[in-house]
Amino acid sequence: MNDQPLKFPEGFVWGAATAAYQIEGGHDADGRGPSIWDTFSHSPGRVANGDNGDVAADHYHRFREDVALMAEMGLPAYRFSVSWPRIQPTGKGPANAPGLDHYERLVDELLAHGIEPVLTLYHWDLPQELEDSGGWGTRDTAARFAEYAELVGTRLGDRVPNWTTLNEPWCSAFLGYSSGEHAPGRTDPALALRAAHHLLLAHGLGTQALRAVLPESAQVSITLNLSSVLPAVTSTAATNAVRRIDGLANRLFLDPLFRGHYPVDVLRDTARLTDWSFVLPADLAVIAAPIDSLGINYYTPTLVDVVDPADPPADGPSPWPACRDVRFVQPPGPQTAMGWAIDAQGLRNVVHRVHDQYRPIPLMITENGAAFDDELGVDGVRDDERIAYLRDHLKVVHEAITHGVDLRGYFVWSLLDNFEWAYGYAKRFGIVHVDYPTQARVWKDSAHWYRQVIQTNGIDSDPDTE
Repeated sequence: MNDQPLKFPEGFVWGAATAAYQIEGGHDADGRGPSIWDTFSHSPGRVANGDNGDVAADHYHRFREDVALMAEMGLPAYRFSVSWPRIQPTGKGPANAPGLDHYERLVDELLAHGIEPVLTLYHWDLPQELEDSGGWGTRDTAARFAEYAELVGTRLGDRVPNWTTLNEPWCSAFLGYSSGEHAPGRTDPALALRAAHHLLLAHGLGTQALRAVLPESAQVSITLNLSSVLPAVTSTAATNAVRRIDGLANRLFLDPLFRGHYPVDVLRDTARLTDWSFVLPADLAVIAAPIDSLGINYYTPTLVDVVDPADPPADGPSPWPACRDVRFVQPPGPQTAMGWAIDAQGLRNVVHRVHDQYRPIPLMITENGAAFDDELGVDGVRDDERIAYLRDHLKVVHEAITHGVDLRGYFVWSLLDNFEWAYGYAKRFGIVHVDYPTQARVWKDSAHWYRQVIQTNGIDSDPDTE
């Protein structure tokens, strides 16, 4: 029996993460324009309970209170996103000064409390006017993103050392344009593949724009939600299903970023939907320009098989183009309130896969966490399940580091309970409870636990093994 705490390397970055539309509110404050999520969440039937992000956790007006909370927690780093329509209400043209002023105040407040700002430029809130002009289905949106990146980089580059271009382009492309589960709610698989390319092109052009205005010491990255895709059964068909889903979930993004080309098998699998003629000769060199680190978001594994030929075909749109015959299987064992299987081994698979198969690059876990049915009682929020989830995943992070994976930091998702996209306010991922009617913040037990992790730069042994 080993009950010694697991210590992390000196300088390992501990943080928490949020996203603008999920926490800020202030949807029409100080010249902010509408985003696709404003439109989507106000469309009947799109979001659970008719919820929207108009107020959310009101972070736009309460950011100083929230930064003080972070400081009390001892957070060394805070990952947040900038709302593009606050900076350019229509997605183009000169900067909206009050919007930039807000993020300058946030960054200065973080720095005044000794918290390093980690800035994400795009976490899904595309200005609605750009969507009206074609959204991520058009090359022009990638060019507009580069202009936006330059505006923010010019204003904040002297104070923000770490920059992320995009968060989870898979979600933007396939949930937004293929299944329609996310904004803008379109259901065109061919358009989704086009969107995926233009998102990657935006990353490349945005990286160029940032490099031109940031100090040489600044770090530029992209964050991907990589999947551990496994066969549900031992069969040739299931193995092929793994290849196809892995191609869309992982290699469609990793290969152009780190190898300078799209996977041949994915191009072949999707050829009946598109000829990929929207990929121009110079695009891949732009996409593959070196970055300084890769952000990885991980929550749950993916198990796949093929649909039984005797079963009726699946109804409705899918986020997986050309994969109608693939069946997703619920893994056995415990689940989160999202119905997601809890399995930290999937995170092990992901980080080792990137380390072993792609260009050596520093990795950061930029999101990891879980939603549970938290209840606020007189003595706070007892969320032992979340603590167990975080501990198990941090064990995997520690193990990966000991095996030579260059993994440099971990950001829990999320600092605050927030607007959980199509689930509205029905799901709580925060380590801090938010009472939405009063906006009161209450630390959950997981927040107290995480503060101890940060203070000791390590995790306690699992109580079940003592």
